[in-house]
Amino acid sequence: MAGGMRGVNPRQMQRTMRSMGITQTNVENVIEVIIRTRDKDIVISNAEVACINMQGQKNYQVVGTETILPAGSAGSASAGPSFTSEDIELVMSQANCDRDKAVKALEECDGQPAEAIIKLMSE
Repeated sequence: MAGGMRGVNPRQMQRTMRSMGITQTNVENVIEVIIRTRDKDIVISNAEVACINMQGQKNYQVVGTETILPAGSAGSASAGPSFTSEDIELVMSQANCDRDKAVKALEECDGQPAEAIIKLMSE
């Protein structure tokens, strides 16, 4: 079908999904979503989460701002600042340092990449 789902009535789509045993609800009051892997934590902030229940099996769709952290370093909202992977990579490339040094400098500079770069370059 050319054009994908263009022109489909949202109410009709919901009705069709319900008839197939599929329901979708939004998860309210989400602060952040953390996905832990063996080598990194993926933190999604400003997250919007939809739960899609398909015949008893729940699937979650997450939309938001992604930040990559070292494994095990993501915690609750009070665990401290988190930085975008772009900020960390910028500091690493401009200051010619490793990830740990870049994150430490960002922490010491309240997450300001320019200040972190200057700090590292003046060491």
